[in-house]
Amino acid sequence: MLQGLQWQSLLQLDRMKKPKISVGQLIGLLFTASLTIVFVRKPSFPTPDKIIIYLFFFFMIFRQALFMLKRLLPFVIILLVYDSFRGAVDQLNTYVNYSLPPAFDNWLFGSLPTASLQNLLWDGQVRWYDFVFYFPYLLHFVLPIGLAILIWKTKEAYYFRYIAAFVLVTFTAFFTFLFFPAAPPWLAAQTGHIEPITRISSDVWWAFGLEDFPSIYNHISPNPVAAVPSLHAAWAFLVFLFVYKFYGRKLGLVAVTYPAILFIGMVYQGEHYVFDVALGVLYALAAYLAAPFVVSFFKKPATEISLRHRQGKQTAADRFKNID
Repeated sequence: MLQGLQWQSLLQLDRMKKPKISVGQLIGLLFTASLTIVFVRKPSFPTPDKIIIYLFFFFMIFRQALFMLKRLLPFVIILLVYDSFRGAVDQLNTYVNYSLPPAFDNWLFGSLPTASLQNLLWDGQVRWYDFVFYFPYLLHFVLPIGLAILIWKTKEAYYFRYIAAFVLVTFTAFFTFLFFPAAPPWLAAQTGHIEPITRISSDVWWAFGLEDFPSIYNHISPNPVAAVPSLHAAWAFLVFLFVYKFYGRKLGLVAVTYPAILFIGMVYQGEHYVFDVALGVLYALAAYLAAPFVVSFFKKPATEISLRHRQGKQTAADRFKNID
């Protein structure tokens, strides 16, 4: 009899330990599934605002939505602010350089790599390898934000170093766009500054069936002469550097395939010269090396402000106790 009661008590305790699914979790699950279905049925370019909305509902499932926003929302806002600034650059400086990047590529290779690759691979129709070369382009925002989440969850002490590197490379690129607007190969070909080439990326876009799904990002004016340095190359190389640094050589060797395919694809499909890509890699390397010093520079005053804030709250609480 006593043993039976003990078993009943254990079963009751086990039921009490099982967490109940909250309304918020159900909402998160419902919206995550709905947004996934919408994206599968009507694929669109994954922009920062769409990603953060999706992640908000996804993290609701694990009851971490608000904490995720505290970590990632400032990063996403910085990306959107940068892109809004970038969209205004061509109105601030109307000069456009058409000659330096192709001159560098011609000097280094004896001909334009974009033209050579298209002569070799492009026959006027989208092939399977065109999708392979373009797919990393779609991950421009997905992988940096995804890696930010991974570092936050597994290497939190280095999280702000990672964010600092992206902010540094992004805004140094912005000032380069401001003072040195440069045309990509597809635009230079349209204006007759280089030999005719095809903007293959546009053909792949339509072949993918991508749509301009309504978002804040889609209302930001694009800047066609923000080609030097290639920010796609810079971000992709930063992703590789941080994966290699924090997760070891084996994963680093896997991660390097992302920038490698992206670099070839951007040049082949007419989006960038080798000059743009090389400069993007240099910017990324400089930001990666500078990020620890930037974090250290801001860490001390931030810690002091936080400490004064806590002391102020404690003092106010003590005064309230004395009043009682």
